[in-house]
Amino acid sequence: MNQSSSDVRLAASLREELKRYPAGGKLPSSREVMARYGVGPGTVARALAALVAEGLVVTRPGAGAFRAEPRALRPPVGDPSWQEITLSARPAPDSVPRAVDAGGVLATLPAPPPGVIELNGGYLGPAIRPERALAAALARAGRRPRAWDRPPMAGLGELRAWFARSIDGGSGALAPSDVTITAGGQSALSTALRALAPPGGSVLVESPTYPGMLASARAAGLRPVPVPMDADGVRTELLERAFADSGARVFVCQPLFQNPTGAVLSPARRRAVIDVARAAGAFVIEDDFARRLAHADAGPLPGPLAADDPDGTVVHVCSLTKVTSPSLRVGALAARGPVVERLRAIQIVDSFFVARPLQEAALELVGSPAWDRHLRAVARELAARRDALTAAVAAGLPALAAPLVPRGGYHLWLGLPPGADETGLAAAALRAGVAIAAGRPYFAAERPAPHIRLSFASAAGVGEIAEGVRRLGRAWRETQDNAPDTLP
Repeated sequence: MNQSSSDVRLAASLREELKRYPAGGKLPSSREVMARYGVGPGTVARALAALVAEGLVVTRPGAGAFRAEPRALRPPVGDPSWQEITLSARPAPDSVPRAVDAGGVLATLPAPPPGVIELNGGYLGPAIRPERALAAALARAGRRPRAWDRPPMAGLGELRAWFARSIDGGSGALAPSDVTITAGGQSALSTALRALAPPGGSVLVESPTYPGMLASARAAGLRPVPVPMDADGVRTELLERAFADSGARVFVCQPLFQNPTGAVLSPARRRAVIDVARAAGAFVIEDDFARRLAHADAGPLPGPLAADDPDGTVVHVCSLTKVTSPSLRVGALAARGPVVERLRAIQIVDSFFVARPLQEAALELVGSPAWDRHLRAVARELAARRDALTAAVAAGLPALAAPLVPRGGYHLWLGLPPGADETGLAAAALRAGVAIAAGRPYFAAERPAPHIRLSFASAAGVGEIAEGVRRLGRAWRETQDNAPDTLP
């Protein structure tokens, strides 16, 4: 039994036991609970904390835990229906609705129901996370001088210097003053979009692309304009046309192991992206989310676009979150020139600063011997999982084509036969016990063909990946049996 399930089970048992106590009645001591249920003191403390949070138990230092007084009756529910009009009204005829559609993000963020294999996640599963190293780093961080003081608004100087070196490869092209620490990559993307594109304006995006970025752009009142990709990344001849036709002054791209296609921007197009944007007087937001998720067989990686851009065309976004834990939300925005102050101002207005203990813990982690060991272990494990998923799909689902098998990142992008129902397949897969991501949310406009995305990072291991594909195969056969005769 893992620790979290012990907490949940003990809390459930104590919740039932509470029914036998009057309000204000004293619960058994922690020692008695430990003996009765065969658990440790940490499990008892966490279970009681859960009941305190629910308002069922109160604790009194030196006296113990007691059943809380009955809750007061809830006040009557009001009528918030008026908000539909207010939230939908447009202040001007040409304005862009700032609706927040988080559907594409929510398809991959929540944990799946018990018994469902997670092939749709966007983070490393517990089996790959550096949990011991994170715990040790957090403990050391808490003992650092001034660990709970306010940090500098732009972030700790040592952490900014570390990010600058990791981005420019130690060349010195970026200074620590060019870097702003953010609460993860998503926060950095949102800040950059708001800083660089005027409300109601257009922003160019790869097609397909990351749904979280599309949601953030739309929430900021921007119009995402898709630019098609191929195996070598964004098609730069179409990028030039898109700048001219849309009037956009921002292009968002993922040059390395792009999400969802896995494509790596070719050397010729790397320079062309910067040249085309510079000619348009535009910025390139480089989302370098997968650099630390390279597989063991990836070989030498191209540097970030920002490392070869002395003129400040590229605004670089990166994060430690993907390669560590969903809760280590520490990232960086790097830029050159006057735009740095605008980026920093929006970051400060939105969130003031990233919690200092998290920044200190990040510093402790990347400065420890465990950091390089973890990166090597992740590279080996992701390669093994990618191979397992690719082999399982080829053997059990030959109708689903993977045009590109990436050497970095954590997912496969699979094309479905023309006319296939990707949404229906995702629903059937969930019924069969495996969570996958439908491809529609990855497109800013009409999709050219149906797709699904399968992640191999969140599963427990290669055995669970194989079982997940087996369940997906069952769902695929179900959807084909129920499909109209016009489908293949």
